[in-house]
Amino acid sequence: MSADPKPITSVWTRPHRSQREQLTREQIVAEAIGLLDAEGEALSMRKLGTRLKAAATSLYRHVANRDELVQLAVDEVFGELDPPDAVGRTSWRAAVARTATDLRAMVLRHPWVGPELGQVGLLHIGPNATRATAGLLAQFAAAGFPAGEEDQAAGALMSYVIGSATAEAAYLSLIARSGVPEREWVADRSPDFGQDADLQRVREDRFAYGLDRILDGLANRLAPGGRSS
Repeated sequence: MSADPKPITSVWTRPHRSQREQLTREQIVAEAIGLLDAEGEALSMRKLGTRLKAAATSLYRHVANRDELVQLAVDEVFGELDPPDAVGRTSWRAAVARTATDLRAMVLRHPWVGPELGQVGLLHIGPNATRATAGLLAQFAAAGFPAGEEDQAAGALMSYVIGSATAEAAYLSLIARSGVPEREWVADRSPDFGQDADLQRVREDRFAYGLDRILDGLANRLAPGGRSS
């Protein structure tokens, strides 16, 4: 009979005791992000210890396990996002689009974020991600969505952005592993491919189209005066 699955712990629900050591939590998280950027889900405490030239026991003084380390790494990269702008009822759409575009760029810089969020979930969200989410909710509230519905609007937007950016990051990672430029990779698989096409612009336009349709749908929930319809 198999043992009961071990629940995922949360680094945010227990106190962190600072250690008088040469190795700090901040150093561990920064190195973990570098390893995740390079190798994705191949991150392990053993690999990380090797890169830091530290014994695993040194790492476990700061984090209980890999899950907690990933929670810290996810929150650290969310800290790269600028705080969402304060908006009014007539400027919310442009501000939300900027937030979405910044989030896409962050996921493309760190392709592991989407898959790892799927593993640890948003139940263990940290202060940087909480701040970003709260700012987005405030933008939807300012647009005129009633209490409760702004949360659903933000969830729909986040699902689109993280989902599409994760798929795009996986596509770019596949091309990188092939060892050939994106233009050559696409041309080999698309006989009608236009050699003068700007592939980065194509990807950006595709994202923008989907984002506009999401925002169109959300805007339809608002009456001209800004109240929910």
